[in-house]
Amino acid sequence: MAEAEDLPEPDRLEGAPHPRETARLFGHEAAQADFLAAFNSGRMHHGWLITGPRGLGKATLAWKIARFLLATPEDEDGLFAPPPPTTLDIPDDHPTAHRLRALADPNFRLVRRSSNDKGDRLRAVIGVEDIRLLKERLALSSADGRRRAVIVDAADEMNPQAANALLKLLEEPPAKVTLLLIAHQPAKLLPTIRSRCRMLRLRPLNPQDLADALTAAGAEIAPDDRLALAELAGGSVGEAFRLCAQDGLAKYRALIALLSGHPRMDRARMIAFAETASTRAGPEAFETAATLIDLVLSRLALTGTRQAAPPQAAPGESALLSRLSPDPSAARAWADLAQSLGSRARQGRSVNLDPAGLILDMLLRLDETASALARV
Repeated sequence: MAEAEDLPEPDRLEGAPHPRETARLFGHEAAQADFLAAFNSGRMHHGWLITGPRGLGKATLAWKIARFLLATPEDEDGLFAPPPPTTLDIPDDHPTAHRLRALADPNFRLVRRSSNDKGDRLRAVIGVEDIRLLKERLALSSADGRRRAVIVDAADEMNPQAANALLKLLEEPPAKVTLLLIAHQPAKLLPTIRSRCRMLRLRPLNPQDLADALTAAGAEIAPDDRLALAELAGGSVGEAFRLCAQDGLAKYRALIALLSGHPRMDRARMIAFAETASTRAGPEAFETAATLIDLVLSRLALTGTRQAAPPQAAPGESALLSRLSPDPSAARAWADLAQSLGSRARQGRSVNLDPAGLILDMLLRLDETASALARV
């Protein structure tokens, strides 16, 4: 039986540094300025909800705020009081930074999906027992009377019982405790939780910030690929990192080249693309292939709706999108196919269908839809 400590961290992207190990946050200057202004006002809210799609840097911001709160001295009145801080940055060699990287700061608590009773796998949700344990620890006074910080990653992974327990904590927060809730889909949270938190909504990164964040995380990206990768990843460094790890940009270009052959798509190349998602390539390979097909369909629907192609992410893509989706009627057909194939992919995963066969079937359905639209 695996020990709990041997399990992967649920809030870590495989192959990338954990957010607590990430010293620099790229982008999101407005969110940082909002928090700093609230802190300097002396009337800072006890609950903060950090929202936005996955991979934008929400957890990195939460850890940066936690470091700042725990490392910044308490307010001192009088002539010799220090000036208000002008940045959330804390030196990487600060003792608080060391303790947080080691998850060893007594004034910090992290709530995330824990292991099951056997300790051999992670739970699918954050349970009420996780929140109860947090409340028990917060009920104890801080050892040094200083501020305390809590990160919940991710709050939208709580089950209903855990959400209700956290709500009570937000309603009656302990003194000097700041709760930082990360939410990928805040609409899943109780409205009363949202109403008791101040929101920091993160926006997609621009290409330069995304490229810099990828480089800092250890990913290699050619300068000429920055715009294309930012376009496909939707400004999400997490999604861009996953695409880099799976050679996603090259695969997307191969997919566009394949579709550009319509109405005579090369079946051998279709099979070759499907084989990139075979079982021997690992589950991530199938997820990447399915994601890329969904991206093509989404960009086709967007092109027909706007009657203009989005910024090009592969050679010849703009011409292809405009040719296959010239109007809103075509856009609806591509959107319907995206929904159908998304459902098909989820079902296929649940019953362990051959991933290469599933991808090939998706490509054939795409080819059929393009042929049907050409006859209209």
